[in-house]
Amino acid sequence: MPKLLVNGVERDAALEDTAPLLWALREYLGLTGTKFGCGVAACGACTVLVDGQPTRACVMPLAAVAGKPIHTIEGAAARKPYAAVHEAWIAEQVPQCGYCQSGMVMATIALLEQNPAPTDADIDSAITNICRCGTYPRIRKAIHRAAAQLAKGLR
Repeated sequence: MPKLLVNGVERDAALEDTAPLLWALREYLGLTGTKFGCGVAACGACTVLVDGQPTRACVMPLAAVAGKPIHTIEGAAARKPYAAVHEAWIAEQVPQCGYCQSGMVMATIALLEQNPAPTDADIDSAITNICRCGTYPRIRKAIHRAAAQLAKGLR
C-alpha cells in the first residue's frame, strides 16, 4: 500500500502499486476535483502536479508517485500563482462547461512557476489540455493576465 503526500498530507492509498493515481485521489481520498476524461493521458482533465510537474493522473501508477509531493486542485491555493490564475480565469470568462478547468488550472500553475513570462508559443507548448468548449483564446489571454499580475507583484 503506497504512501502518498497529497496537498501536504501523508495518506495511505488502499490500492495496488500499479493502480492509477487518479483512482486513488477520487475514489479513496475523496478528492474529486481531479476529473476523469479520456483515460489515456490525452485530454488533461486529470492533470495534477507531482514534484511541481504537470502529470496526467489517469495513467500514472501509484508506485511512480509514492512519497513525492502531489498537488491537486483542492490544494492549489497553496501554490503562488493560484490567486492570479483564479482571478484571470474569472476576468477572462474562461470556463464554459468547466469540466477541464481543474486540469487546465493545474497545468497553468506549473507553467507560471517554471516560466513567469510565457509567450504564446510557450503556452501552446505547455498547455496541451483539451477544452471541448474551445475557449483557447480566453485561456491564453487569462494566462498572460495572470503572468502580468504576478510580475507586478499583485499576487
